Amino acid sequence: MSAVSDEQVEAVRSLVAAIPAGRVRTYGDLADEVGLSNARIVGWIMRTDSSDLPWHRVVPASGRPAPAVRTRQLELLRAEGTPLRDGRILMTRARMRP
Repeated sequence: MSAVSDEQVEAVRSLVAAIPAGRVRTYGDLADEVGLSNARIVGWIMRTDSSDLPWHRVVPASGRPAPAVRTRQLELLRAEGTPLRDGRILMTRARMRP
């Protein structure tokens, strides 16, 4: 993974904190907005520095949560009124664009 600056980490954290309930952003959306070379870097930031953030609002572009967090993430999103169907986020309705 390429080097990530503290400023980039804080920019990602700020963008995640600003996602309103009922909406989602993708790892790629956040990477593009911050100028990161790869969406996986956002995943790394979320894994290592997101316990105080609404982590469940950051999702893959497919709208399908990762198996390891699927149940909890869908539960949290459902509670916020995020549009879901058959265990998948309805990205055309829930995705927040920059």
